[in-house]
Amino acid sequence: MIGTQWARLRAEGSVPLRRGAWYRVLRVTTSDAILNVHERSVNVPLGMVQMASRPPTVCAIVPRPANSRVPQSWGPRYAVCPHCHARARPPQGPVSMHCTRCDGVFEVGWGDSYFA
Repeated sequence: MIGTQWARLRAEGSVPLRRGAWYRVLRVTTSDAILNVHERSVNVPLGMVQMASRPPTVCAIVPRPANSRVPQSWGPRYAVCPHCHARARPPQGPVSMHCTRCDGVFEVGWGDSYFA
């Protein structure tokens, strides 16, 4: 691996990753990406992650999992801040949104399909 890489979950699975959040890749094997998740190494099958040379700077829009703790009033999807990974109600259509947790303003990745 050359340089820093990042990965996020792209498929359902029994792994301790938050939907839409990007994690630093520690190393890659022939079958897994080993990610830094809260200062612990976590092996995730390569087929379950999207990898990038840097994490995007847009809010991810992700589907609500069945066991989610986010409010039902948010609907079937929610937004994830690219900086602090805070979850929020998705905007009604603006191209940017303000994160109340980290105070950042980010574009919304409406075209970035999740769990394709």
